[in-house]
Parts: sequence; structure tokens; C-alpha cells
Amino acid sequence: MNNPFRKTYSPVERENFAFLEKVKFFKNLNFEEMSRFLPAIHQRKYVQNEVVFFRNDPSQALYILEKGEVTLNIDIRTDFETIIKIKEGEPFGENSLLENSKRIYTAIVNTEEAILWVIPNYAILDIFQSNQKIKAKMMSSLATFYDGRNQQLFSSYKKSYGFFNLGQMFE
Repeated sequence: MNNPFRKTYSPVERENFAFLEKVKFFKNLNFEEMSRFLPAIHQRKYVQNEVVFFRNDPSQALYILEKGEVTLNIDIRTDFETIIKIKEGEPFGENSLLENSKRIYTAIVNTEEAILWVIPNYAILDIFQSNQKIKAKMMSSLATFYDGRNQQLFSSYKKSYGFFNLGQMFE
């Protein structure tokens, strides 16, 4: 039997939920939990070679790529080395889920145009403060994400053993 008091969502909201539930940090949230983020999300267009953010900038927003491609880069002296290409539907700037963090890479638009969903850090932290269940689900997803990145790092290190000193990471 249907609950007549259950909240209903508009077709646009349902479209937004369909997009968000494919994003690793939101996939464990239900519609009601995801709806908390909708007022904070705004879309922004970027052009090719535009910098979304630089390494060491404050982590002020989580980004989700709707259209286009963004590269995440580390700067080595005066050059940038691409470490990953973000594809449509993927998030980046994930450390904005944490308080007082700084960017660890530079994000640059790689296609003629990119459309990003931008979720400000202050809005994320407000939602976390008022809803510990959402925070727990998203922190669990973030921990799984970072665990995967650590496994990739160690695997890459093993393949190129001796190229750099991994022990420096833990000093």
C-alpha cells in the first residue's frame, strides 16, 4: 500500500537523482538524502584550458563532470603532468568533503567545453552537521575511494620499484 504522506519529487528532481546516484559519493543515499544537496548544486560552464582549481587552493567545492573532460594534474617544476582524465559522470575535488583541506592537484578543462555540477564545501559541511547519517554514508564512500587510490599507488610503485622512495610518504 502506498503511503499518501510520502514526499513526491518532480521529474527534474528525479533526473538529478538519477545522475547523482551514479556518482560514487552519492550512490548510497536515498532520494530524501540526495534532495538535501539539490539547493546547493549549481551548474557552471568552463572552456578549454580553463583551470577549475590549482594545487594548494582551499577545497571549496566538490565537482561532478556532466559534459566534457577534465584532467587532474600535478605540477613538476614548471610543467604539469596529467595523472588522470575525468570522464562524464565522475566527481573530483573529493577532499572538499573534509574540513579545512587543500587541493592536492590542479584540475584543467581538456575539451572545448565542460559543464560541471558544483557543490560548495560549506553546504556539504552544513548537511553533514545536521545529518550524521548522510555524513557517515558519504565518509564511508570517501574512505573506499581513498583505499582504492592507495591500492593503485602501491601497485604502481611495485611495478616501477626503485623509481622513487615510497617510505617518504610516511615520514
